[in-house]
Amino acid sequence: MTSPDTTGSQRQIRFNAFDMNCVAHQSSGLWRHPDDRSDTYNTLEYWTELAKLLEKGTFDGIFIADVLGTYDVYGSSNEAAIRNGAQVPVNDPLLLVSAMALVTEHLGFGVTAGTAYEHPYPFARRLTTLDHLTKGRVGWNVVTGYLPSAARNMGHDDQLEHDDRYDHADEYLEVLYKLWEGSWEDDAVVKDRERGIFTDPAKVHEIGHQGKHFTVPGIHISEPSPQRTPVIYQAGASSRGIGFAAGNAEAIFVAAPSKEVLRGTVSKIRDALEAAGRDRYSAKIYTLLTVITDATADKAQAKLEDYLQYTSAEGALTFMSGWMGVDLSQYELDEPVGNVKSNAIQSVLTNLQAEKDLGREWTVGDLARQGAIGGLGPFIVGSGEQIADELQSWVDETDVDGFNLAYAITPGTFEDIVEHVIPILRERGVYPTEYQPGTLRQKLHGRGDRLPDEHKGASFRHRASDAPTSDGDLDAAAEPVAAQA
Repeated sequence: MTSPDTTGSQRQIRFNAFDMNCVAHQSSGLWRHPDDRSDTYNTLEYWTELAKLLEKGTFDGIFIADVLGTYDVYGSSNEAAIRNGAQVPVNDPLLLVSAMALVTEHLGFGVTAGTAYEHPYPFARRLTTLDHLTKGRVGWNVVTGYLPSAARNMGHDDQLEHDDRYDHADEYLEVLYKLWEGSWEDDAVVKDRERGIFTDPAKVHEIGHQGKHFTVPGIHISEPSPQRTPVIYQAGASSRGIGFAAGNAEAIFVAAPSKEVLRGTVSKIRDALEAAGRDRYSAKIYTLLTVITDATADKAQAKLEDYLQYTSAEGALTFMSGWMGVDLSQYELDEPVGNVKSNAIQSVLTNLQAEKDLGREWTVGDLARQGAIGGLGPFIVGSGEQIADELQSWVDETDVDGFNLAYAITPGTFEDIVEHVIPILRERGVYPTEYQPGTLRQKLHGRGDRLPDEHKGASFRHRASDAPTSDGDLDAAAEPVAAQA
């Protein structure tokens, strides 16, 4: 078993910034705060300045969420979502990456894209392109979709059932692994100017995929990028989601309302990784958290009270309804959430049931209040030292690797973390002072740029032929070029 990230005897805490190409991402209503700049989400300047700030703080990366529909479960309408700016309007996450990569050297980029509505063949090229342009700093957050409105706008009555979505995603990943890992050999691109051969055709292979959902006979039309396969991110803690992550994920995002629930979730994930033939620590696990901090505890508390004036209970319940697949507008605020069947994010209900088992039953009003800042994750408040104490406690007690940090206001929340929390963690030797060289995969795991041999995707690599291409074959391939000349 590989030990967790350490420097000396101290386990290193890792940060991701959690954002979205929209206004109200997790904290409903706070776009109205005079210091919030999320309404400039549709400018490159917002993203490039944020990227530089995060790199200053040695964040592993920025994790950009996405949806392809509106939250229309609450009140059986999308009016509340539109009114509150609840992840609508929303723009494409992938188009942000090139600009942020240009102004940074090390920051990673985890971009969200679903498996339900885009064919894997063009998607493979888009991710390869970004991996080239970022010099290997791209990760893909694999989502299967959960909003019924997205399904309808793509010509379907509803999403597939929860587990069926993962079955579909399994084949989607298989196609991508074949394209990324198996289509081009490492030395296929020869750039032979004298003979006029850019690529050796004998070293580029059709993948010949024919499955239940996809038929992809040909080659990947992009040459291999620094990582070939981008770092695979996954967010899902249902039983089926954990199984999917165990086979594919290299970084896993979870959300839990308490340390007790998180400890159980992390343990299940690590057990599943081991059962899949991988190391227990072969995937970094980040939990959703929002930090509200300042120079002193009193100032941090005053900041929270200020933020609470701008939160939107309706916006929070709009989010929660979409995440749970349950119309919370039909419940009284003091009514327990109870047990309901969900075709959306099942881990939300699993966590709430776990809280109930611990003697903490949530009401609809609790969801509205807690979710108004930070969404599905808790928020913690205090001075830099108090926050550092709490973060170390979460890591020590739950075995989580780090935190996917949402914001109350942006970029203010991230600025506060960089100013007040990170220096304390660095002084204690539990947070990096500089980046390691290499690709995002190398930075996260220290085992090279490519997928490790035990990863499922590695099994799709092209195996060397018993009859390698000869120079004569290359000369023959060059003949038409010479004739045209």
